[in-house]
Amino acid sequence: MTKKIDTANPDIAVFTRKLNEFKQLIDADISTYSRQITKNTRKQYGPYAQIEIDAFLSILGRGGKRIRGALVMLGYEMSGGTNKAMIIEAARVVEMIHAYILIIDDIQDRSRIRRGGPAAHMLLSEYHSQHSLSSNSDHFGISIAMNSALAGAHAAQMLLTNLDVDQQLRLNTIAILNRTMLVTAHGQTNDIMNEVLAEVSQKDIETVLEWKTAHYTFLNPLHMGMVLAGADCDATDAISNYAIHAGKAFQITDDILGVFGNEFESGKSPLDDIREGKRTVLTVNALENTDDGNKNFLIQMLGNDHLTRAEFDRCKDIIIEAGSLDYAKKRAIHHINQAVESLDGVDYWSEDGLAFLRGLAVSLLNRHS
Repeated sequence: MTKKIDTANPDIAVFTRKLNEFKQLIDADISTYSRQITKNTRKQYGPYAQIEIDAFLSILGRGGKRIRGALVMLGYEMSGGTNKAMIIEAARVVEMIHAYILIIDDIQDRSRIRRGGPAAHMLLSEYHSQHSLSSNSDHFGISIAMNSALAGAHAAQMLLTNLDVDQQLRLNTIAILNRTMLVTAHGQTNDIMNEVLAEVSQKDIETVLEWKTAHYTFLNPLHMGMVLAGADCDATDAISNYAIHAGKAFQITDDILGVFGNEFESGKSPLDDIREGKRTVLTVNALENTDDGNKNFLIQMLGNDHLTRAEFDRCKDIIIEAGSLDYAKKRAIHHINQAVESLDGVDYWSEDGLAFLRGLAVSLLNRHS
């Protein structure tokens, strides 16, 4: 039987407070970095390079909760790290990598909106149109956006190689990040394949939850922060079970928010996941547990570029009536419970750090963004 999550847990207050503190530090650092890189890019590479960098910085600067950067800082802090300036820079690296991934993801998902503004390729397509440039504006937007993402990713790698930390720790951290990005690439490929295969199982979805989200959003930043503080393999192994389960819960709640939230909450159009044909815990379970008429309709709508609001609303009704929304919430609760329980009896880290992790896991149940 699934254990009920106590959303009044005092750990949530610790998580909220510390996340806000981390976010303020990261946002301020990114703002300073963005001003510097804007000035240097124009001076060294000219106005065309500035177009590319502006698109990257636009996505980087839109913020969000900065959960990945915050987990870098938390992993470092709760493992005894004290170099605040260095770890803020490491958090910036992870947020830059995230901006790079978002730009690529929006191209692959054909998303037009990111965090309440145009996706990078849409910004650049608009630039092409506004300046009456020759050739195709959509192709231009995608082409420069890909360059923008690559420039940002390699700039992040350069920052990582110059962190003010022991050389071996720096090399270990570089290895962790690159291994994670390899796993993430395989997770994204599986996610895309799930959109085009006739049959997709819940096991296929679990693989994507782990490879695409859990490693990238939770395991990687925690391990990076911990290793930069000098944590050993026993300590990094001890956090892995938490990270995998919390990451899976994060993605399930993200998929729920993507369909049942609104654009302000999710930062993208709620139609995107259905229009894209994304297979999630929600949609796969609905296909398995609805009648043939609704199943055929849902199959036709998944991947429909011309999905209407009325069709989208019917898809939501099918998901609810099939019991799939409740099923997805129960799966999220299961992973949240597993994440919290994995921290029981662990004495590697500070109590404040453990409270943050417990609060983060529990807070996923009531995500709004």
